[in-house]
Amino acid sequence: MISLNNLANNPNMTAIDQKGIYTVFEHQKDMSVSPAYASVAYFMHEMNVRKRQVLCNLNNSAVKVQAGAMQWTAGQVDSETGVKGVGDFLGKALKGAVTNESAVKPIYRGSGFLMLEPTYRYIILEDISQWEGGIVLDDGLFLACDAHLNEKVISRTNASSALLGGEGLFNLSLSGAGIAVLESPVPREELIEIEVKDDIVKIDGNMAIAWSASLQFTVEKSSKSLMGSALNGEGFVNVYRGTGKILLAPTVNGTTMSSANGPKESNTTSSKGLVSSVVKSAFDL
Repeated sequence: MISLNNLANNPNMTAIDQKGIYTVFEHQKDMSVSPAYASVAYFMHEMNVRKRQVLCNLNNSAVKVQAGAMQWTAGQVDSETGVKGVGDFLGKALKGAVTNESAVKPIYRGSGFLMLEPTYRYIILEDISQWEGGIVLDDGLFLACDAHLNEKVISRTNASSALLGGEGLFNLSLSGAGIAVLESPVPREELIEIEVKDDIVKIDGNMAIAWSASLQFTVEKSSKSLMGSALNGEGFVNVYRGTGKILLAPTVNGTTMSSANGPKESNTTSSKGLVSSVVKSAFDL
């Protein structure tokens, strides 16, 4: 039997969200800082720059996580890679390279607890069944999900969306009934959720962090003519058509802040360094 003390009853650890087997804890203050770093830690706290961690309460269930994101487990929890051979690994490495995710996402299953590494990014818990046809994620958003969710890499319907939209040619898509844990550059309360029903949304820049797989994404001129697009100062815009939802960040790239003690982040993008990314993924296992 496992009991966790000084966690849920710790005044410095606040549970800020919970869905399914996932509970998001936020460190209210960084209690272990040196005197020289105290002033920086104080202002980080005031600006909501805080460490956040996800606790997974496994009850004969399974969780798929980003490689390197596990901090500790307690109880009868086993891990597996899900790699069935060299060919399967190469396929996963290729998918990871083009979506800026880890090549292999370990699966932890059993009964007990799994704590993920702290991160300064904002944690979002999304019920995938509420997304039309599943959810498409911007590169680097995936942190964990229920292992039974369907995972696939989808490509753009045309090259324009990759070359001009700033979203890359490939994205990770999750579908099914279950919860996904996402690392967002901005908090959930700042994200604008746009519901689209047989309509169209145009966005100037790479500000959509997630959208329904049912939506068609293209990049088009902001005006009917090239001259008009040049004169109105907008140029090309990202266009989403159909029925579904979009999570829109208020600013491009949000307020992303990396942390040395958080999960490893790739320096590659889905449209650059494909071969080197595959090789790097192999060494990151």
